[in-house]
Amino acid sequence: MYVDLGAKKLILAERLEQKIAVEVKSFLGESELQACRDAIGQFAIYRAVLRRSYPDYKLYLAIRDVIYNSFFEEPIGQILIEDENLKFIVFDAEKEVISQWKN
Repeated sequence: MYVDLGAKKLILAERLEQKIAVEVKSFLGESELQACRDAIGQFAIYRAVLRRSYPDYKLYLAIRDVIYNSFFEEPIGQILIEDENLKFIVFDAEKEVISQWKN
């Protein structure tokens, strides 16, 4: 199922009896900080809409493992994860597999 929020697509799915919504971000062509700022802003908007429209869904940000490891494991990334209550699906783009679920 897809939800259209301002011409963007958000994937709705179920994982182990938990309802999830996934926003996939590529972080291509921008500085990591700018891409992160944009992704977190969009994440906050989606989360607000989901709370009202689909309150039983949890929102995850899907990003490549190299982005997670290079930015979100750094102190600034950890602060953002904690303050913004970010949840991640970390994937290996080359192998096309999910490598981590970060709640």
